[in-house]
Amino acid sequence: MAILAGNPTHLLAPIGFFHQLSFQDLDEIASTATHREYDKNTYLFHQGDQARRFCVLVKGKVKLTQLTEDGQQIILRYVSPGEAFAVVAVLSKIPYPVTATTVNQVSLLTWEDQVMLDLMKKYPQLAINSLRILAGRIQEFQDRFREQATERVERRIARALLRLASQTGRKLDRGILIDIALTRQDLAEMTGTTLYTVSRTLSQWEKDGLVSSQREQVTILAPHQLVVIAEDMSK
Repeated sequence: MAILAGNPTHLLAPIGFFHQLSFQDLDEIASTATHREYDKNTYLFHQGDQARRFCVLVKGKVKLTQLTEDGQQIILRYVSPGEAFAVVAVLSKIPYPVTATTVNQVSLLTWEDQVMLDLMKKYPQLAINSLRILAGRIQEFQDRFREQATERVERRIARALLRLASQTGRKLDRGILIDIALTRQDLAEMTGTTLYTVSRTLSQWEKDGLVSSQREQVTILAPHQLVVIAEDMSK
């Protein structure tokens, strides 16, 4: 763990949370941050812990999960480099509503809760940007709730794969690799269905040439055909 060194402007400027701030502002904001690095499969915080730190992911992937009242774990989303997380909990001074776990080796910038609140008072644009981030998260979760409540399982699985490809995809000659360890159980948790249903669906899609599914790895071979399924355009 170390204070971030060097000129941080090029690091912070592209991140949505810091949009429309001057280079001078970014320098001052970064001077209050702490640079942290963590290994794979490290818990950054647990659901129910008191929120103490606001985080921006610089490198790697972070998985956000939530435990329901009946003990079921749900994968809410994967955080990619350049994204802020723990925004709502820190600003509201409430316990973290999710558990954050590193998917691989990660690099973070963190701000203590009171430091970030003070920065928002000094730079109101940060508060505006945080509201935009929050609005996007709410829309995303509303879409997922609607999917699980009203849509066929195949559509939900297709949408989940396309969403992951957008967040973590890496283009290969033969398709788009979802560049995280992704088990079929993970996909079942994300789509509110069973392991059996996910396995059956992926096996059929493999036969049809839509995806390639290996141990903890999925490559989308025919993204346009998955879009057809996700949007129910085959009717």
